[in-house]
Amino acid sequence: MENTDAGGRAGILNTAHGAVKTPVFMPVGTQGAVKAVSHRDLDGIGVQIILANAYHLYLRPGSDVITGAGGLHSFSGWDKPFLTDSGGFQIYSLSKLRKVDEDGVTFQSHLDGSSHRFTPESAIRIQRSIGPDIMMVLDECVPYPCDESYAARSNRRTLDWADRSLAEYAGTSPLYGFEQALFGIIQGSVYPDIRRESTRALVGMGFGGYAIGGLAVGEPNGMMYDTIEICANEIPGDRPRYLMGVGTPANLLEAIERGVDMFDCVLPTRNARNATLFTREGSLTITNARHAREHVPVDASCACYCCGNFTRAYLRHLFNVREILGPALATIHNLWFYHRLVAEARERIVGGTFGTWKAGILKELDQGEPLPAADAVVH
Repeated sequence: MENTDAGGRAGILNTAHGAVKTPVFMPVGTQGAVKAVSHRDLDGIGVQIILANAYHLYLRPGSDVITGAGGLHSFSGWDKPFLTDSGGFQIYSLSKLRKVDEDGVTFQSHLDGSSHRFTPESAIRIQRSIGPDIMMVLDECVPYPCDESYAARSNRRTLDWADRSLAEYAGTSPLYGFEQALFGIIQGSVYPDIRRESTRALVGMGFGGYAIGGLAVGEPNGMMYDTIEICANEIPGDRPRYLMGVGTPANLLEAIERGVDMFDCVLPTRNARNATLFTREGSLTITNARHAREHVPVDASCACYCCGNFTRAYLRHLFNVREILGPALATIHNLWFYHRLVAEARERIVGGTFGTWKAGILKELDQGEPLPAADAVVH
């Protein structure tokens, strides 16, 4: 840990494919690629680590294809760290296509209807074959609202799966000559006692890091922030804290203030493809008529490739004529915005000015146009 300030933490996460400076935002590359942008674009932005999804890669192209290529890094050409989710989020997002029991989950493929069985052990083996730097345990992500009794039963199941995942992890070896970390996932909906039970039990198992899962699924922001704080307060200070699937720029800053180190969310990339861009003066929808003659950058304070070379009027034109360059440029901009936001938060934590800086940024961000509902942007 380099420094702490106003609850924020500036640290270094060491992986086999490079050191990651935290706080860090991980773009979502579900299929091993971040939609609409190349690895060269990501390098230019300064992206340090990508999140991919083991469930989706298992279905396509298949673990055997990735193994034959020498792992996901060789297969994709991305030489920096990868983190893979285990398929636990799909228990939530594909709720109509799965059946959960105490031993694991059976999915009906959204591609062809075929049946696929995931257990804590098989999720580890699949991730071993894919070869990310950081693997996640299989967990059950419950919806909001969720009955407290079910949240408690689900948490006990998730803890049992975590214990089994850890045993499988200890009993298997990496396939590609580098070590892979394993993170546990805290669940419990918005119930403080269940969250504490979950966190303490996982900490007792001794994972390399801890993720806070099951948030940004429809609960009010206040509940989300309270839950983050409860979990973060129970995680040892020398372990990374990863908030899964969150969220807006304001969400990230509030979570950083509560001690979170790592984030992922589809919001910047999905919103970009749907013409919503983030700026220091709030969000804007580039297809709105008022931008038709604005021959200025999307954000005058931004140094991304899009803002350095193109105008709002031109970007609006690209979207209106359905030119694929439009979503690509918007994605570069939004990812730059997210990367720069957390990078500047880190600089402020190191410099001891995070608290006052955050308050000012939140005022700037509280402008612009409304963002899509939270349930429209989960990954």
